[in-house]
Amino acid sequence: MNPKFLALTPLLLLAAAQPHAATPAKKVGFVNVQAAVKAMPGSANYLKLVSKADADLKARQKTIQTLAAKANATRKSADITALNNAQKALVTSQQAQAKSMAQSFAPLASKLNAAVAKVAKANGYSIVLDQRVAAQSGLVVYANTAATDVTAAVIKAVK
Repeated sequence: MNPKFLALTPLLLLAAAQPHAATPAKKVGFVNVQAAVKAMPGSANYLKLVSKADADLKARQKTIQTLAAKANATRKSADITALNNAQKALVTSQQAQAKSMAQSFAPLASKLNAAVAKVAKANGYSIVLDQRVAAQSGLVVYANTAATDVTAAVIKAVK
């Protein structure tokens, strides 16, 4: 083995073990996007659209459950066809509603994103996540909401 390498090994290990003082701590914040959207001027049409879509989805799902139970019980071709048609109608409706909601949300999203960025920069946050998405995905296990919730500041910025 090369003696020069052996002499440098302790120095390399020492350098690798030292924390990097130049790396600043990252501050992560959370925003309740739904609350911020509700507080935004001009969001009423979008919120009505979402409410209508949710009601339609629930009604269609209930119909599909009823048709599925009937099709499973009778095994009749007509019942199976009715179930398949209802499922296709649900998918078509969901696609149309998603497109409509995306178009309606686009102007709100740009204002909301700008407000979140403004609040994040002003308060030293490197990352701001949607509270609901972070919670549902399991991405965040724990967060001190008193120290990380920027929802109130974002709502103030969008008004």
